[in-house]
Amino acid sequence: MAHATNPHAEEILDKEFPCLNAGFVRLVDYMGGDESIVQAARVSYGKGTKTVNEDHGLIRYLMRHLHTTPFEMVELKFHVKLPIFVARQWIRHRTANVNEYSGRYSVMKDEFYVPEHQAIHFQNLRNKQGRREEDVPPELRRKVLDILTNSQKQLYTEYEQLLESDIARELARINLPLSLYTEWYWKIDLHNLFHFLRLRMDDHAQYEIRVYAEAMAEITKRVAPMAWEAFEDYILHSEKFSRLELKVLAEHLETSDFTKEYLESKGLGKREAEEFLEKLGRIHNR
Repeated sequence: MAHATNPHAEEILDKEFPCLNAGFVRLVDYMGGDESIVQAARVSYGKGTKTVNEDHGLIRYLMRHLHTTPFEMVELKFHVKLPIFVARQWIRHRTANVNEYSGRYSVMKDEFYVPEHQAIHFQNLRNKQGRREEDVPPELRRKVLDILTNSQKQLYTEYEQLLESDIARELARINLPLSLYTEWYWKIDLHNLFHFLRLRMDDHAQYEIRVYAEAMAEITKRVAPMAWEAFEDYILHSEKFSRLELKVLAEHLETSDFTKEYLESKGLGKREAEEFLEKLGRIHNR
């Protein structure tokens, strides 16, 4: 198969998707798309005689059954500008290739993340790493923003003073705050990108990294739209149940209510409807 390109992806190459007050995500390059996934799954050369509908069904089958290797044949390379504290969360995803702006080699830019008023919340009482959805009084929000911006200005001024004194850049940078923006190139295959997006688009993820994940989701839809649809249906908007939870469900499910025709009328494909009925049978036999 010749080098796969997607006109919808080509349209957004190098386009900045703004994030937070001064950040962005750009698609720098990509390799492959939906065609690459089905080609890898069929281990064939050339497009063959398969139809678009068959490709669509195959991609959904692969996603539904977690046959992930074909999705690794697609790669996306991003240029990202992000606050350091977001980068520290992001880098925990170790399945990508990363090259970050160096504060040892270059002077760090005077750019900091300042949250919008509606992003300032109290500590969540149950979730130790989250915020609770409760209005913070306007005067307290202003105080928070004043503390953040004043500290940022002071620390950057001191950083400049150290540089002017010819102190090594690798030392001068060490007091700069986590709100400072950094940049990196981040290359990842589609399977691992989906894993990243599933975690970072979740409501429990920190708001700031969700903003970046949502921007990357818009880009990913352009590169591999069929794969994205399957990801949404079978991973992103799906739920997992434990054995005990399934036992409770089985006690309240009447399998006779579900026929193949009924399931197909709800949008399930023929094979998918058959698999669903098989799942119901296994639930009742546990």
